[in-house]
Amino acid sequence: MYSKRFGKDVVVTDHARKRMSERNIDASILNGLIETWSIRRMDLEHLFIYKQYPDRHDNLMCAAAVEEDHLVIKTVMIRWTLREQT
Repeated sequence: MYSKRFGKDVVVTDHARKRMSERNIDASILNGLIETWSIRRMDLEHLFIYKQYPDRHDNLMCAAAVEEDHLVIKTVMIRWTLREQT
C-alpha cells in the first residue's frame, strides 16, 4: 500500500492485520483512514491517525503508527478516545 498523503509506502504489521480482522476492517477502510485522517503526533515518529465512521457502531477508529522511511501501522483500534495532550 502507498499513501499519497504521507508520500511513502505503508507497512501493516501482522499484529495490525490480526486486529483489523477481529474488528471487521479491510484494506480499503484502512486506506481511507490513512488518506483522510486527523492526526495526533506523540513525537517526531509516533502518531495516531484517527477518523470518525458514523455508519459503524464503533465510530472512532484509530491507527497507531510510526513514521520513518515507511509509514508502519502497528495496530488499529476502535472506540478510541482522543484525550488532551499534556
